[in-house]
Amino acid sequence: MQVAVISDVHANKVALDAVFEDLPPVDAVVCAGDVVGYNPWPAECVATVRERAIPTVMGNHDRAVASGTAFRFNSMAAAGVDYAREELDDDALAWLADLPDDRTVLDDRIKLVHGHPDDPDRYTYPEEFSARMLGSEDVLVTGHTHVQGHEVFDEGIVMNPGSVGQPRDGDPRAAYALVDLDDLAVEERRVEYDVDRVADAVTEAGLPDRIGERLYEGR
Repeated sequence: MQVAVISDVHANKVALDAVFEDLPPVDAVVCAGDVVGYNPWPAECVATVRERAIPTVMGNHDRAVASGTAFRFNSMAAAGVDYAREELDDDALAWLADLPDDRTVLDDRIKLVHGHPDDPDRYTYPEEFSARMLGSEDVLVTGHTHVQGHEVFDEGIVMNPGSVGQPRDGDPRAAYALVDLDDLAVEERRVEYDVDRVADAVTEAGLPDRIGERLYEGR
């Protein structure tokens, strides 16, 4: 079984469209959270995830938008939260609010969390991955750091597909991953997309210019 894994879309429809255009045939797509935040297409990205019935968990930006609070967020993140709340209708906000902190899918073979199995808001970088993070699942998917990476252990795989909409690992291309559940193997993938279009849309939406500028840097 081939599974596409995405995370941290952050309302970047241009990057999300590029990822779906790049996808080879897969049996399922799953998401490790933060569909919204930062960029100017929260409604479109929520609609895409819902229309494709992609199993998703709640990221910290999803929670902030659903609850109407951006506690401890920097000015860029807070602006993205406020913008998303203005753009999303009640149905979309309710969908975000109903997202779980974790979930297992595909016959419990894949577990999705946003940060860490013990704390959905904990940043867990690839160098911190360990077999102790795994439960009974074959693959644990994390997000939150926007840093792509994975480790294969005797007990299973711990992975982060990277960020679709705002990579922070020095590579500005949209990130996602493919998981082969038959061979328990991961293929990390990157996709070029039109960053100029996103940066222009950020400015047009009245969001902080730095949101678009940092996309060129992958930071």
